[in-house]
Amino acid sequence: MGKFCEVCHKGLMHGNNVSHSVRRTHRVWAPNTQRVRVLVGGTPKHLYVCTRCLRSGKVTRAL
Repeated sequence: MGKFCEVCHKGLMHGNNVSHSVRRTHRVWAPNTQRVRVLVGGTPKHLYVCTRCLRSGKVTRAL
């Protein structure tokens, strides 16, 4: 999967896992991106788009 959304540019987020004993280890959260065919300027293209952009209708899918 792509690492960022090509529509809203949502990318990786960094933070910590915190255990019960409050030890911290680094981790990364990735957005849920899908490779879909969308219409860009009237022509279909493959883009990595996050599911929030797909659901909100920010892109029009090419079927």
